[in-house]
Amino acid sequence: MQLVIAEKPSVAQAIARVVGAGEKKDGYMEGNGFLVSWCIGHLVELAQPDAYSDTWKKWSYESLPMIPEEWQTEVKSGTAAQYKVLKGLMHDARVESVVCATDAGREGELIFRLVYHQAGCSKPMKRLWISSMEESAIREGFENLQPGSDYDNLYYSALCRQRADWLVGLNGTRLFTVLYGGKVLKVGRVQTPTLTMIVEREEKIRNFKKEPYYMAHILIGGIDAATDRIDDKAQAEGIATACESKAASVVSVTREKKTVQPPKLYDLTTLQRDANRLFGFTAKQTLEYTQSLYEKKLVTYPRTDSQYLSDDMEGTARSVIGVVYKAILFEEASGAEPDIKRVMDSRKVTDHHAIIPTMEIAKADLSAVPEVEMKILSLAANRLLCATGEKHEYETVKAEFICNESVFTASGKSVIRNGWKGFEAALKRSYKTAEDKEKEDKKLPELSEGMVFEGAQTKVSEHFTQPPKHFTDVISCQCGAWKAPRKKGAG
Repeated sequence: MQLVIAEKPSVAQAIARVVGAGEKKDGYMEGNGFLVSWCIGHLVELAQPDAYSDTWKKWSYESLPMIPEEWQTEVKSGTAAQYKVLKGLMHDARVESVVCATDAGREGELIFRLVYHQAGCSKPMKRLWISSMEESAIREGFENLQPGSDYDNLYYSALCRQRADWLVGLNGTRLFTVLYGGKVLKVGRVQTPTLTMIVEREEKIRNFKKEPYYMAHILIGGIDAATDRIDDKAQAEGIATACESKAASVVSVTREKKTVQPPKLYDLTTLQRDANRLFGFTAKQTLEYTQSLYEKKLVTYPRTDSQYLSDDMEGTARSVIGVVYKAILFEEASGAEPDIKRVMDSRKVTDHHAIIPTMEIAKADLSAVPEVEMKILSLAANRLLCATGEKHEYETVKAEFICNESVFTASGKSVIRNGWKGFEAALKRSYKTAEDKEKEDKKLPELSEGMVFEGAQTKVSEHFTQPPKHFTDVISCQCGAWKAPRKKGAG
């Protein structure tokens, strides 16, 4: 009999349905040669300093640094009952091997291994490694169980992270607390440098002094042409006055055709960035919503740092694109053949491929999906269409004018082929996103060198230099991007 240990009850239930473990027990399910149970997140954690020595029970400068010679772990009091269930199952004489079915990532590996070692289990360990909660993916995963030892380095990297947090956080917190009056001052491996960044940015904003600047404009033939920045208002007004009702001539016209290639598929960081930019979601919220969609079998595994699909996924991607048009309709199909090969590269896929919807969206009642999760699902679906869409092509035009010996410029832009941008625009129209509308250059009329415009009208515009912006969750995603270590060679 195999014991399968998932990370959460909902995932365990999904696995149990697939393997045929339909009989509910206290803290697990049984049937068809399987016992399926779960961890409820972290059941075991590193022991607090008090557990190591009496010296470390007191917060004092003399006791620092605290560096355990041998690390100890302890069962969390709030989840002790479920740990007891798992320990009993691991030592059940019927169990021949244990399958680690926690989330297929660094933290999931750590959650399982700590329980396995704390329980003193020595039975053979296997690993279920899947990127989707679809039944077909679970079945395929069980057909290709890997030896647990293949993921030892993934566990070691997670253990390294956990111990680093303990060493920096507990030592740093105690040090600054005893040095500065006894009020608890929390220090963390991640939070302290992040706080430093915020403080430094806030200081720059507080000390910033805005400065005005001006631009003189001529209005001719429906064109608004402006000078470069002018710091003196009187100078700008003088230029505008001197050009009023005068003739302006075109001295140069520069045209340039440009191409914007389709974006890559989403990894977790880029999904968090767009969800914040478009919907105002925090990084944590985006992860929670995506994790929920994963557990509903609607998207693939969220904690990924890859923006590509593996080379064997062309058929899957093509099928998913088909159901996206039917289930999550942004607009009519463009008619262009999706370029799936441009998002396929097994060399750039580490533990998990990019985040995409699953075929389950064709069968699911999407009206029952919470609105916030539906927005994430729509982002993932739309990005799949964008990433496999046609390139966006446009032409920029920069015209330079001379009026009364002063130089003015105007820029314009015209779209040649909308390509993948059509999908992006459809998503924004559908959700009326919170993203500020980009300032778009208007299309300029046909211009050529030597053209003359009579009777120019003029104006002066006032502008101000801008302070640095406050950090947002988008910046946090970029600075603290989660990276999945490879299962072999990590650490």
